[in-house]
Amino acid sequence: MRDQLDQFLAHLASERKLSSNTTSAYRTDLEQFSEFVQERGNSDWHNLNRDDVLAFLLFLKERRYATSTLARRTAAVKSFCDFLVRNNIINADPTADLDSPRVDRTPPVAITVVQVDELLELPLRSSGPEAFRDKAMLELLYATGVRVSELVALDLNDVNLEAECVRCNGRNKERQLPITSSTVTALEEYLDIARPQLARGSRTVDTALFLNHRGKRLTRQGFWLILKRYASQLGVHELTPHTLRHSFATHMLANGADLRSVQQLLGHASISTTQIYQQVNQAEAKSVKRQKALAEVES
Repeated sequence: MRDQLDQFLAHLASERKLSSNTTSAYRTDLEQFSEFVQERGNSDWHNLNRDDVLAFLLFLKERRYATSTLARRTAAVKSFCDFLVRNNIINADPTADLDSPRVDRTPPVAITVVQVDELLELPLRSSGPEAFRDKAMLELLYATGVRVSELVALDLNDVNLEAECVRCNGRNKERQLPITSSTVTALEEYLDIARPQLARGSRTVDTALFLNHRGKRLTRQGFWLILKRYASQLGVHELTPHTLRHSFATHMLANGADLRSVQQLLGHASISTTQIYQQVNQAEAKSVKRQKALAEVES
């Protein structure tokens, strides 16, 4: 059973080009499914049936897993079963006509332009190479709306300061993203002053754009810890890397940017995903309008 599972995960990475994080999530979900099926006395995927799948989903529901987790694991099992059918490991798909739990999307949360400005100034309160690095990372994250996984995956040759753009290899395809003059300045200072100092911490040359104190590529977890510290100073404890992505999109649309352009910048496969930000802006505009109307009535 392990062989087929490993083949499927390799298929996700090589052919479907899913990110390492998504592939890792699928691995966790399907390993739990595999253990559950084996505990039911089934030691071969050839014998997998609909009862096994339904029993697994009931098992998850009884343990009160979040709806989002149920939906993801259902999707993982359905995708895996489709793989088993296409590779003639099972004759019929036991997940056929099986609906996935509906997940209500939580509206994206953005911080205000004032809060963004305050956040971008926080690294300047410190000294040392890490301060220049943090300033450059935060500027770049907000200027482009890239995902944190895309940010830490950037290499030196992905940055073109003369053309004022960065090359980002996202989930769907490569994107050329424009950057602001303040971002260019922050990157220039980081590359000229801070990165050489950070690189001394490693015996080998790393092509990564952003380095940790050991001279190695900064990880997603490392960036989360950095942002968590600044969030505490800012007093916005729910601040995450994705919050800056949300803020980038929300502020772009609020300033009149075209929805299709924002979709391309964010790397969304479907424009319906980008439309969520437009709906948030419209809801906020209506709220402001109502508050103004109430204030006029009361005065």
